[in-house]
Amino acid sequence: MKNNAQKAARLSVAPMMDWTDRHCRYVHRLLSGQTLLYTEMVTAPALVRGGAMHLLDFSPEEHPVALQLGGSDPQELAQAARFGADAGYDEINLNCGCPSDRVQSGTFGAVLMKEPGRVAECVSAMRETVDVEVTVKCRIGVDDQDPEEVLPAFLEYIRAAGCARVTIHARKAWLKGLSPKENRDIPPLDYDLVHRMKGAFPDLHISINGGIASLDQARTHLDAGLDGVMIGRAAYHQPTDILAEADPLIFGTGKAADPIEVVHKMVPYVEAHLAAGGRLHQITRHMLGLFAGRPGARAWRRVLSEGAVHEGAGPEVMLQALEGVAPLAEV
Repeated sequence: MKNNAQKAARLSVAPMMDWTDRHCRYVHRLLSGQTLLYTEMVTAPALVRGGAMHLLDFSPEEHPVALQLGGSDPQELAQAARFGADAGYDEINLNCGCPSDRVQSGTFGAVLMKEPGRVAECVSAMRETVDVEVTVKCRIGVDDQDPEEVLPAFLEYIRAAGCARVTIHARKAWLKGLSPKENRDIPPLDYDLVHRMKGAFPDLHISINGGIASLDQARTHLDAGLDGVMIGRAAYHQPTDILAEADPLIFGTGKAADPIEVVHKMVPYVEAHLAAGGRLHQITRHMLGLFAGRPGARAWRRVLSEGAVHEGAGPEVMLQALEGVAPLAEV
């Protein structure tokens, strides 16, 4: 499936903690059959030491789907990568970009930008253990580092270790003084630097991430020569805007998805989840933005958010919430 993941990386949805779980990814897959989807970050210690294999659960329909791992011990990451490959993931991605305190204390995430040699060891160990592609997601630098120097050196290290595909969040991460939320907004974006890296490393498959909020913006980056675009919050909060037209506009295949049809297609998935002991809101919390910007969106969110938390709530809540939404032809 390696080539599928690389082809799909033309557009991807960023790994986002507490958001891109398996239910979210299932909704996103119904909107776009081509876009590459990522798990939330799963720490290697949780799998290797904690035995938390349920974190690897996903539906076959989610392919192409990538597992993002957090960690800094090469052998532990290699073992976690093996678990991910055995579970059927199409790509294993190493997180070198997350700035949270919890991540820093575990010596993984953005703090690894300071240790490119260790990152290279991790990539090598993972590649030696699995056949699926091993990729990296990084920042342009951290704290007082000079991105113009640090980023190309970092890319040299991981390329030498055999990493052929990297996603670059075009912001620095400030590990002291800014919260994880502030790190998503306050450090300035440097798209030009990422584009220059493509010129300096033409053999690397480079995707850009950070602040991209529309397919038009994504196409601008692709037309300028980048290999892929990763979109985060916009894909979560306005999934229809980003994903419904992704297949025809970004991949040149298929037709735009209708979010009303997506809701109807979610009914059997919801029924199976409820039958397994799950709750409706575990799925529908990821569907609140399906009609963002359309007439009836507020009523959709209200009915869904209020109704889904009730004991015994089922697919009928989704269908009731749909009643106030205008069909696509009327928008």
